[in-house]
Amino acid sequence: MCPEDPLKFLEEKIREMMEKGLDGILWDTCIDSSLRPKLKRISETYLHILFGLNDEQLMTEELCGKAWNFYSKNLKKLYFHGWMQYCLLQKNHRALVKQKMAVAADHYDTRITRVVVQKWRAWVKFRKDQIALAAMRIQKVFNDSLHKIILRAWHAEAQSSAKTKAYFESLVKGDQEEYFDKQDDVQYSSTSETVKDEISNIPERAILQIFHYINLIDLARCAQVSRSWMLLTQASSIWTDIDFSSVKHKMQDKTLINILKKWRPYVVRLNLRGCSSLHWPSFKSISECKNLQDLNVSECQGLNDESMRLISEGCPALLYLNLSYTDITNGTLRLLSRSFSNLQYLSLAYCRKFTDKGLQYLGSGKGCHKLIYLDLSGCIQISVDGFRYIANSCSGIKHLVINDMPTLTDKCIQALVEKCQQIMSVVFLDSPHLSDVAFKALTECKLVKVRIEGNNRITDLSFKLMSKSCPQIKHIYMADCQKITDVSLKTISPLKYILVLNLADCVRISDAGLRSFLEGSSGTKLRELNLTNCIHVTDASLMKIAQRCHNLAYLNMRYCESVTDAGIEALGNMTSLISIDISGTTVSDMSLAALGHTRRMKELSVSECRKITDMGIQKFCQGAKDLEYCDVSYCFQLTNETVKALAFNCHQLTSLNIAGCHKMTDLCVQYLSGVCHYLHFLDISGCVHLTDKTLKYLWKGCTQLRILKMLYCRNITKQAVLKYSAKLEKQEYNDADPPAWLGYDSGGGVLPLNKKPKTGPEKAKALYQNETKEAA
Repeated sequence: MCPEDPLKFLEEKIREMMEKGLDGILWDTCIDSSLRPKLKRISETYLHILFGLNDEQLMTEELCGKAWNFYSKNLKKLYFHGWMQYCLLQKNHRALVKQKMAVAADHYDTRITRVVVQKWRAWVKFRKDQIALAAMRIQKVFNDSLHKIILRAWHAEAQSSAKTKAYFESLVKGDQEEYFDKQDDVQYSSTSETVKDEISNIPERAILQIFHYINLIDLARCAQVSRSWMLLTQASSIWTDIDFSSVKHKMQDKTLINILKKWRPYVVRLNLRGCSSLHWPSFKSISECKNLQDLNVSECQGLNDESMRLISEGCPALLYLNLSYTDITNGTLRLLSRSFSNLQYLSLAYCRKFTDKGLQYLGSGKGCHKLIYLDLSGCIQISVDGFRYIANSCSGIKHLVINDMPTLTDKCIQALVEKCQQIMSVVFLDSPHLSDVAFKALTECKLVKVRIEGNNRITDLSFKLMSKSCPQIKHIYMADCQKITDVSLKTISPLKYILVLNLADCVRISDAGLRSFLEGSSGTKLRELNLTNCIHVTDASLMKIAQRCHNLAYLNMRYCESVTDAGIEALGNMTSLISIDISGTTVSDMSLAALGHTRRMKELSVSECRKITDMGIQKFCQGAKDLEYCDVSYCFQLTNETVKALAFNCHQLTSLNIAGCHKMTDLCVQYLSGVCHYLHFLDISGCVHLTDKTLKYLWKGCTQLRILKMLYCRNITKQAVLKYSAKLEKQEYNDADPPAWLGYDSGGGVLPLNKKPKTGPEKAKALYQNETKEAA
């Protein structure tokens, strides 16, 4: 059907269209005349159209094919659309059924849950009723038992009070000797059965734990009590930690060798501090303790490099080693680096025979690279090079102690901190040549604890550096640093974790700086505050302390001359306060009455408080039943009534200082000996009216007394001291006349005004010089 020349064909048809116009164009114009369908424009009858009788009008095959295809497509489209409608209908039906089933299931679960909950509520109510009934019965039984316990305790307390009262009355009547003898007879007749019953009720583990805290002599005595106790003293757990320092004057090589020979597999900690009589055989036996981890040979004069060689060969597991006050040399330091690679704690305090070369050995061999604690106190021979060697060998040091070292300079600290940047704690007591330069070097470490004392070169700049570089610091001890002012307290006020602040003898501190610090982040967390001899601190600071320091437990306001009763009374509501020192202040009985309201007070020091009388002590003791330490020395108005109040109310008293109370007589010691059986320390120096009876009563009543000071007691004889002081660990005695600075003579008479003593630190210094002179 395609023309032979399409272009010519198109040209002819276009001309034809242009000649005829658009109205003359038919649908078959472009079809060749021979190929055009011969159709009549008008049919004669409808039958020809309906039945196709005219052959000229019959459709061609092509038209029939197109018609069939069109019909098929329409039919398929119709069926497909119907099928889609059916599928959608089924799908919607299934979704509806599923939705209804879900609603039905939820309804069913809800009904079941409701039924279960109703039954559970009924059961819970029943159980609650049963529990309430049982609790009521148990509470009734508990109340009955509690009432019985309270009645028994009240009965025992009443008996004890009656007994104490009878004892005091007997002392007043003067028949105390008969009372003591009677008590001894009663105890002798009833002690054995009572003690036997009480001890039999103690669990074995508890007895073993108790045996851990007694010395070797008492342990040997316990072994003689009974066969069961003897077996308990042979338990290996007791001998893992052996402390010979408590019997250092009696310790000999033979005794030590026999003990270690038996228990050497179990010994982990060994303390030989002060055992100066030990020699080579003892150290040889120590080397056989293969599991030894903690060794203290401080002040052992027989220790030398050869002894340390034996120990290093046999005890490679040592973690703690104390060599202070010994004659070791560089040879021992070389052994440390070779044999004790796990050593963590080392003390070389006051060992002055080693040199910088010995410190260089610490980095040789295996080295002491795990060392975290180092004490170099008193080692004045160490130079800057020595500290540099320590830094190269022991870069992991965290705790550094260097006391009594006047040769310590800023360059030493800089050389050490150059590589030891993990230091957390530093102690530099009596190192006067350190300055802010050393502290600037230390700020590279994350310090938590700082202790510096007796330094006049440290200024406020150190506190400023501390505030910026040590946000985690908890312990600040800057005593006797004269250049520290209120600016220091203001700079550290943003620090959040300070628990201990000691600014003793920092005389430039005043209320303004203290107020800034207490209002800062650490004010409410502070647990210990020492403001000794801060003469510009007044009652205003105590008011602020009472308002802010809710966790303060230890407060020292010694020789704060501006503190009065008004400030101390504000502290009466601080229930957290455990210890307070207001010695050398102008407080009176009103302050003691207020402090008695704290209820938790365990330590009280009111030395040299001239306005305090017996009445104040009595009011204080009525509230402070748990008092353990009391210092009322040089309070000249106090009499026997003070000690009577302490003895009657404070049965847990362990330490008492009544030195310089010249009105005290033997009667006050009789009060103590009858009630205060836990007394460990007693100072009666300057009590000129005490006689030999004092020692007799102490020997009978205070069986746990360990330290007794009896200076300037003219009426106590040397024979009585030798007779009754055998049980004491330490006693100080002389029968000289009281020195003039005490303010009274040997008969207790007050000296003229121009001969009265000085107070405060000057008085303590005079006492020390006088004792030294008399000892010489």
